Amino acid sequence: MSSHKFATLRYTALRLGLFVACFAVVWVLAYFRIIPLAVGAANTVWMLLLSIVISAPLSFVLLRKQRDAMSEQLVAKVDRQRERIAANAGQEDDLV
Repeated sequence: MSSHKFATLRYTALRLGLFVACFAVVWVLAYFRIIPLAVGAANTVWMLLLSIVISAPLSFVLLRKQRDAMSEQLVAKVDRQRERIAANAGQEDDLV
């Protein structure tokens, strides 16, 4: 269970790192004019959007194990909350 303790944090950090790496690659490609640049300040927005489009499918494939661990962590947390709510509802029924 300890390996899943920080699964959400780990997945989020890896996803952010993958996005930053994609942004760096896009920036280098734009710097050397391998990919077209947008006009003026839109260049940054263009590079951010392109980085998102590239990093999304990469994270889907590369971070599958971390995503599954995060899912298990969240399901366990939701199950504990449901049990707690059911126990509280049972206590309320006994009081009435």
